Amino acid sequence: MNKLLIIIGIIGLLFSMASCDNNSIYDHNELVAKPWTADQKAVFNFEVNDTLSAFNYYINIRNTTDYNYSNLYLFIRTDFPDGRYSVDTAEIFLADINGNWLGDGFGEIKDNQRLFRKHGRFPMKGMYKISFEQAMREENLEGIEAVGIRIEKIEK
Repeated sequence: MNKLLIIIGIIGLLFSMASCDNNSIYDHNELVAKPWTADQKAVFNFEVNDTLSAFNYYINIRNTTDYNYSNLYLFIRTDFPDGRYSVDTAEIFLADINGNWLGDGFGEIKDNQRLFRKHGRFPMKGMYKISFEQAMREENLEGIEAVGIRIEKIEK
């Protein structure tokens, strides 16, 4: 009987989480090679039709407890529909100052989602491409499993 209640609870939680996800216009993660080499990029392509609304941009990182650092630097390139592009650098903290892993997950896998840009807007309609490249001082980075991006429309 207890197992049945646990299963029903998990199913209910999954449905409630899925129903709260209407604001996401794009949410995708890419597995990276092991090790993640400095020249390998994770690329995300998506279409934008709304240039008036504000959006929050999140960076998703899945790491293992074998990762040797407390942070991860990324080069983030955004290619706009008109051919222009911008490049940002982001630092994502994966562990606190005491070495405790941040993020969700049990065991050796941790999932982190960090706000990268708050209330951003897309300047034009069309296809966008965002690429992530690891920017650590190590050519071959062990312990990063996947990277991703989530873009949510901000409701007034």
